[in-house]
Amino acid sequence: MAEESDRKLVIPGDPLGEGVAGHGTFEEDGKIFSKVIGLAEQKNNLFFVIPLRGIYNPKRGDGVIGKIEDISFSKWIVDINSPYQAVLPLNEAVDEFIDLTKTDLTKYFDYGDLIFAEISTVTRAKSVQLSMKSRRCRKLRGGRIIEVTPAKVPRIIGRSGSMVEMIKDLTKTQIVVGQNGLVWVKGENEDIAAESVLYIEQKSHIQGLTDQVKAMLEKRMGRTFEAKPAKEDIFEKKEGDYDDRKTDKE
Repeated sequence: MAEESDRKLVIPGDPLGEGVAGHGTFEEDGKIFSKVIGLAEQKNNLFFVIPLRGIYNPKRGDGVIGKIEDISFSKWIVDINSPYQAVLPLNEAVDEFIDLTKTDLTKYFDYGDLIFAEISTVTRAKSVQLSMKSRRCRKLRGGRIIEVTPAKVPRIIGRSGSMVEMIKDLTKTQIVVGQNGLVWVKGENEDIAAESVLYIEQKSHIQGLTDQVKAMLEKRMGRTFEAKPAKEDIFEKKEGDYDDRKTDKE
């Protein structure tokens, strides 16, 4: 039976104990410490901290950005910016038959790789499984990650993807927004695109935000924006930016 501790308020650097470092913590000299302000919790030997600024609660069907944290016999362990780690099983990651006795799984996804995946299942115990079967799922190469409050994600995306499409068009960048509060940006104007995303997060409560962002970007980029019909898939692929479940080591 799993052992759980009561939650307690912690700040960065607070010691939590000895064990395994989970989300919102780090390990140093065999001891676990908090790296954020939040509520610390322990489950068996795993320590994690739920940030007070808001956490991502995984839901089936969500598209999320994750980082490969570990690799086991037939699956990848993925950090999805949540207190709950996710698992990407081999059969949800690749379509081809894989002989595990002869294949190194890092050929497909290596430690530290960023992926955009879809949550396929979430159990009552918050065991999260990912899938790469959807056409919008892929490895994200290069670029940078911006962290925002998950609750502000719909404002960043905009109605039918209008806000994020405007930023992409004016800054000539590629942007992928995860429902888990992680935003991937890549392109020659990454700084300006990142500033725009953070500005939307900070000003998400005000009216006329789209017009403000539009005016700000048009002034900085020296060009005007003409709205286009909403795309069916706002995660449109451009060659060289995304990698559809294939290794870049081939």
